[in-house]
Amino acid sequence: MYLLYIYGGWATPTEAAAVGVVSSLGLAAYYKKLDIEMLNDSLLGTVRITAMIVLVLIGAFFLNFSMGILGIPNVVASFITSLDVTPVELILYLVVLYLILGCFLDALAMMITTIPVLFPVVTAVGIDPIWFGVFVVIMSELALLTPPVGMNLYIVQGVRNPGSITDVMVGVLPFFIGILSLVILIALFPSIVTWLPAAM
Repeated sequence: MYLLYIYGGWATPTEAAAVGVVSSLGLAAYYKKLDIEMLNDSLLGTVRITAMIVLVLIGAFFLNFSMGILGIPNVVASFITSLDVTPVELILYLVVLYLILGCFLDALAMMITTIPVLFPVVTAVGIDPIWFGVFVVIMSELALLTPPVGMNLYIVQGVRNPGSITDVMVGVLPFFIGILSLVILIALFPSIVTWLPAAM
């Protein structure tokens, strides 16, 4: 329901999250599970997750700063353009790269560490920056389904009945194939992504 608010333009993600928090508190109170201990556990969990994200951002900032000082993004961009790689070939390489990275990194870490290096490369070969942004988001979501670190796999495993996580990995295959098909579709027809920004 909250996604409808976001996609419908009625609320920003932050506003939808606030509504979700208030709704969760209301449900907890309705089922008589709202107490100090539950609130304390929720706040501690929030602090842990926030601290983890901030540490990832700090590490990525220093990594990106170091790469910028050393000129690594420009060197990589110059090297790729000297190979006369076509945009389609580069997209195929990036799909493989993100699928491999998705086995070891979560989506946030993957985006923060790769975009500063890859953005000059994709613009140098003529790929639209808006298209590349959508591509990175889709590939990051796809990476959440790749074992062994696919976060969504463990979320589903945590809420399902007892069983092997292998069953979850097999179960997400149709979704994995569907998202990969979407990537192929936007690679073959980039205007699917760019027509709306171009019309504005």
